[in-house]
Amino acid sequence: MTTTTHGKRTIAKADKNRVPESLIAAVRDRLSRNERVRRTLPHKGRLHIDRQVPFLCVYRQPPEYDDAGTEQLVRGEASYLIGAGAAEFHDSLSKLVGTVVETLSAEFGAFLIVEIWSSPDGGKANDPAVPSVLPTFTIQSPGTAKLDNTVESLRKRLQKMKILKHGVEVQVVRGGTICPPGMKPLIDSPRAREMNCWKIGLMVPPVFRKANTSVEFPLLMGQLRRSLSHALRHAYFEFACDRTTHSPDHFHTLGRKAVVKAVWDIDRQLAEVSNQFDYLLQLTPVNPTSAWREFEAGQCKHPPEFHYRPLPVDPALLKRQLYKIPIERVEDPSLQRLFEEKQEELELKLTMLRDRDTPRFKHLSMALFGGVNDAVLRVAKELLTTLPAKSSTSKANLFSAKQFAACVQNEIDHYRGVCPDFKAKVVISDDASGLIVSRGKLMVNSDLTLAEDRVAALLAHEVGTHLVTYYNGRLQPFQQLYSGLAGYEELQEGLAVLSEYLVGGLTNSRMRQLGARVVAVRQMVDGASFVENFHSIHDDYGLSKRAAYNVVMRVYRGGGLTKDCVYLRGLVAILKYVQKGGDLNPLLVGKMAVKHIPIIKELQYRGVLGKAPITPRFMQDPVAIERLAKLRGGAGSVVDLVSDLKTNGRVE
Repeated sequence: MTTTTHGKRTIAKADKNRVPESLIAAVRDRLSRNERVRRTLPHKGRLHIDRQVPFLCVYRQPPEYDDAGTEQLVRGEASYLIGAGAAEFHDSLSKLVGTVVETLSAEFGAFLIVEIWSSPDGGKANDPAVPSVLPTFTIQSPGTAKLDNTVESLRKRLQKMKILKHGVEVQVVRGGTICPPGMKPLIDSPRAREMNCWKIGLMVPPVFRKANTSVEFPLLMGQLRRSLSHALRHAYFEFACDRTTHSPDHFHTLGRKAVVKAVWDIDRQLAEVSNQFDYLLQLTPVNPTSAWREFEAGQCKHPPEFHYRPLPVDPALLKRQLYKIPIERVEDPSLQRLFEEKQEELELKLTMLRDRDTPRFKHLSMALFGGVNDAVLRVAKELLTTLPAKSSTSKANLFSAKQFAACVQNEIDHYRGVCPDFKAKVVISDDASGLIVSRGKLMVNSDLTLAEDRVAALLAHEVGTHLVTYYNGRLQPFQQLYSGLAGYEELQEGLAVLSEYLVGGLTNSRMRQLGARVVAVRQMVDGASFVENFHSIHDDYGLSKRAAYNVVMRVYRGGGLTKDCVYLRGLVAILKYVQKGGDLNPLLVGKMAVKHIPIIKELQYRGVLGKAPITPRFMQDPVAIERLAKLRGGAGSVVDLVSDLKTNGRVE
C-alpha cells in the first residue's frame, strides 16, 4: 500500500477504494433498529435501504467501459446498492453487503439479492427501433427449484413489458455463477448458505441508450424504470411469501416508503407555480350577466363581448420558473412521472392564459381537455332527445344566492365539526359565473337562482366532492393532491355528478344541461359561431334562451374552452368504474385522473399516502349507499340514472 505523510498524519491512498469500517458499523446499527440508511460509497457509489426489507437490488459499474444509464434502473427500489465493480473495491463492498444480509436475514429468516447489469452493446436486440429481433432480458437463477416461484413471477412480469410498442423476450438460465461478467459474487456460496441468502441475476438489454455510445434516451429510460420496478416488486413479494417469516399484504408494500428531501422540494416548487394563478377564474368572464342582457336586447343575433380579469402573472416568467424544477432528481419512478405530467400540464395552462381570447386558445384547450368523440356525442344527444325538456318545478320553489349560500355554510360547518382543518368558505360575488370552486372557496354568483330540488345535489357536488377532495388533498403530504394531478378534471367532475345521483338530485334538466354542453363543445370545435351554437342549443334541443346562453357562454369563454365535455365524459367513465366494482374511497384522497388510481393505491400500500381523512356526507347516507350498491355489477346507461330516480319515487 502506497502512503504519503503530511506532518503527523499518514493518509493511505488505497483507503479511497474501501468502504470504511465505521460506515459498515453504522449501517449494521441503523438496520438493526429499523432506521433508514442512505450512505455515499467510494467512486460515486450509493447505499439506500428504506427500512427493514428482505432484499437488496445491486448494480456494479463495470471497470472497463462507461455503462451509461444502467445504474438508474435500481435507484427507484426501496433497497439498493450502487458500487464500483473493479477488483480493488470487491473486498470491502463484499463486507458491506455481507453485513446487510446478515442483519436482515436474521430479521426475516432469509434474504434475496437481485443483481442487475446490462448486456453488451451492439446487435439488433439492443436497438428498440429495430423490431426484427426483440430485446432480451436474461434471468440467471440458482439450479435449485426452491426459488422457482420467485423467478417465474419475475419472468411473467418482464414478459408483459413493451418497448416502443414491441414486446420483449425473457430467458431463464439456471445454475452457474450469478454475477456480472468479469466480476466475482459479492457473497460466496458457503457464506450465502450460512445466512440463507439467495441470489438472482438480471441482464437487461441497454435499449435506453444508443448502441456503442453513452447517449441516453431519457423518456425510454423512464418507461423502462417504471415497468422494471413493478416486475422486481412482484419478485420480492413472491420471495417474501415463499422463503421468509414475513408475509407482506401486497407487492406494492415492498416499494419505497421514505420520501427524500428532493421530492418534497419539487412538490413544493410545482405547487408554488400552480398557486400563482387561478386558471379557471382567469378564463371566466367578469360580465356574464350584463353580456346576456346585451345579447338578449340584440335579439340574440350578435355574439356577446366578454371581459376578463387582468393576468396577475407573466406566463413566460412562470414557465422559466417551472422548467428550472429538477424533476429528474426524483429517484422514485412513480413520483417522477406524476411530477413530469404536472409540469407539462402547467406549461400548457400558462400558454392558454397567454393566448386567452385568441384563435390559438381553442387548439390548446383541445390538447389539454380533449374534444368530444362520437360515443360521448351519442350519449349527449340521447339525453337531449329522450328526456323531456320542460320541468314541473314552479318558481315558488327557487332558492336565491343568499339562501343557497346559507345552505353551503351549514354544510361547511358540518365538515368543520368532523375535521377542524376543513376551512372552506362561501362567497357571494358579482363576477362569478354560476358556481366556481377556487382554492378551497365556493364562489356563488349574486344573481343565481336554483330549484329547491337541486340544492342537495349541488351541496354534494360542490362541497361534498370538490371541497372535500381539496381539503383531503391538503391533509396529504403532497401538495399536488389538492391543486390537482394532471388531467384530474374529468374524474373529479364525473365523481361530482355521480354524487348528485346518489343524493337523488340528478334531474332531467341537469342531465339535459350536461348533454347540451357536450353538443355545444362539439359544434364549437367543428367551427360553429357563438350565435349558431346558441340557436342550435335553444331551437334544436329545447333549452330556454338563458339556459342555452349559459351553456354556450361557458364553451366560448377564453376563446373556446372544451372543458365542459368532461362532465358527461367523466360520468360515463365513473359509472363504468363503479359497475366493475371500483372503490370510491381512493378517489377521495385528492384530485386525480383515472390513470392515477393505480398509483394512488400503490402509494397508499407503500405508506407514502394515507386514507382520505374526510368522508363526504352523502357516502354515509343509507339511501345513497343503497343506490351505490345497485350500480355495482349493473349494466345501466347514463340515461338510466334519471329513470332509476323516478322509479324509486324521485320526481323532478
